[in-house]
Amino acid sequence: MGSQTNDKKQLVFKKIYFIFFMILTFALCIVGRIIYLQTVEGDKWRAELAKVKTTIQTIEASRGNILADNGELLSTSVPIYDIFMDPGIASLEKSVFNDSVGALADSLSSLFDDKTSVAYEKLIRDARIQQNRYCLLFKGASYAQMKRLRKFPIFERGRYKGGLIIEQRNRRELPFKLLAQRTIGTMRNVKPVGIEAAFNNDLKGVGGQRIMQRMPGNVYIPIDQESQIEPKDGNDIYTTIDINIQDVAENALMKQLQLHDADHGCAILMEVATGQIKAIANLSRTAKGIYEEDFNYAIAEAAEPGSTMKTASMLALFEKHQVSTYDTVFVGNGTKIFGTQTMRDVHAPKRSKLSIREVFENSSNVGISTLITNYFRKNAQQFMDALHSYKLNHPLTLQISGAGKSRIKNTTDKDWHHIVSLPWISVGYEVAITPLQMLTFYNAIANNGKMVKPMFVKEIKNHGQLVKSFNPEVMDSSIASQAAIDSVKLLLEAVVLNGSARTLKSSKYKIAGKTGTAQIAKPRYGYDKSHMSYQASFVGYFPAKDPKYSCAVIINGPSEGVYLAGVIAAPVFQEISDKVYANHLEMHPDIEGEFADHKSVTWPSARKATQSELKKVYQSIAMPLQTSASDADVVAVVDKNGKPIAQKISVTKGTMPDVRGMTASDAIFLLENNGLQVSITGKGAVQQQSIEPGTKLSKGRTILLVLG
Repeated sequence: MGSQTNDKKQLVFKKIYFIFFMILTFALCIVGRIIYLQTVEGDKWRAELAKVKTTIQTIEASRGNILADNGELLSTSVPIYDIFMDPGIASLEKSVFNDSVGALADSLSSLFDDKTSVAYEKLIRDARIQQNRYCLLFKGASYAQMKRLRKFPIFERGRYKGGLIIEQRNRRELPFKLLAQRTIGTMRNVKPVGIEAAFNNDLKGVGGQRIMQRMPGNVYIPIDQESQIEPKDGNDIYTTIDINIQDVAENALMKQLQLHDADHGCAILMEVATGQIKAIANLSRTAKGIYEEDFNYAIAEAAEPGSTMKTASMLALFEKHQVSTYDTVFVGNGTKIFGTQTMRDVHAPKRSKLSIREVFENSSNVGISTLITNYFRKNAQQFMDALHSYKLNHPLTLQISGAGKSRIKNTTDKDWHHIVSLPWISVGYEVAITPLQMLTFYNAIANNGKMVKPMFVKEIKNHGQLVKSFNPEVMDSSIASQAAIDSVKLLLEAVVLNGSARTLKSSKYKIAGKTGTAQIAKPRYGYDKSHMSYQASFVGYFPAKDPKYSCAVIINGPSEGVYLAGVIAAPVFQEISDKVYANHLEMHPDIEGEFADHKSVTWPSARKATQSELKKVYQSIAMPLQTSASDADVVAVVDKNGKPIAQKISVTKGTMPDVRGMTASDAIFLLENNGLQVSITGKGAVQQQSIEPGTKLSKGRTILLVLG
């Protein structure tokens, strides 16, 4: 019994020793192999490891679109394709490769037309010999080209049998090409500009990630697609641009630049209430003599504006001093010397003494500079402070970058001249202002003093869902008193009615604005006439009585002997405003029905006039005129229960009556009976009177009536 037990123990121990010996032997083999690999073959395997190095690559997100105010694409990403080939892929048999590589080379040469068939075949064969697993064939193929090459010999076998590798990337395209190109911008390497640059963080999205493995030939291929992090698409930017108006602005500007062989120009259309930029065109002549958008002059070019500055000068005058548009100023023969500098008018004045209205509507340099000098000579800084308060040199902090640096002097500046600076600044020299800054100022006048910041982008969306919206931003709730604003408005209307912009008078709607013809100093030559360059501009708004849009047009360097703004810049303004007016039925006061509010008129309205004459007029149309004052000489017609009633005009002795709306003869009759001397300009009914109604009068005083 004991002997059997010992035998069993010995058997167990033998088995244990055997297993231990086997494990030890196996372990020694592993250790030996490790030592062998590290010493004898170490360099070899370390080199192989380097060949299969992996890295993390960023996957570009789909960049968002830039769209017009109605959703039309202004800038979008178009897919393009880089074509590679793995000519040494194992599944591509040698016989198949040799039989078909020539036909593939012919097809590639025909499709891309960048290399000969022989060059393509050599490229592919060399890549196969060198084991280049990522041979570049073509960069930037279109979608149509990519679809065609999938059917080429060898490639028709697919990715894993034919070695075709296609990588997609995106290229930015502008569907409307030139239109608003500079404002839309680009993410170029030199200096990104426009909306593309300003909203890059919103547009670019969030990139994804994938693991890439390096292959022979120092190229990388993606691996492990399940662990790939997908990119997030960028947001879409909705601009304020109206593409139809933008098209008109570009073409109208182009036409005038070509007609006058000008160097460059810009045109901007702004919505009065909101500051939204509906169109912005910038064109300059290239070395080839064609016009392109290569610089945003509208926001970046700060220059002497010339006569469009006179509006700011007059606003300061009305605001700081009690003057009327009927006050007069001596202009002589249109020439005046300030210090050592001579100021001249473009056209000699009709008379040596003109009213402020006449000075402004005919853009008299001598008249404006004399007025500003007379009233602000003792306190020039007061005038400069007024100009500063209109924010003409205030940085606009726009939604896009690149705004030019404007400047308006102070009397403490080193280059201030105590005699010359004040008169010259008043007519638009010795200052630097960008077109958009000037338009913002005029827009504030149209907006009854409220200055709103120009805006180019109104919304940001992602796949149709609103991410952010931009509201109008008020820079100043009132840049001046309403009385001063109203006086300037009358002057701006007079420029079109009787002055330097009479070419716009024929419009079906009223336009208000100011022309500007500035002499541009050139380096080395200054204002020397033999090297003179001009800038023609028109800045204004429409319709004049209820402004909806403001617009600025600036054309630099006309070289066909014509440089007056009324001839060069005003036609561009009118072409733009006509398009806007035609497209907005609510701006048409004569349209009835669902397109516009209207009131039924049961009897014709009438001017203030003598009662006897009014009765004859109403009798001629079989409509009796009732009266509440049978003994009154001059009456006004008012509505009473739908019927015309002649009502006596209340005239207090020694007090100025309101004669606006009367015929000239009736107004003269009434005023001369009150002991006044009457002076008249224009034709038609009385539009304005130089002495406000209710003013205390003295006998023999002269009143100027403006007819229209």
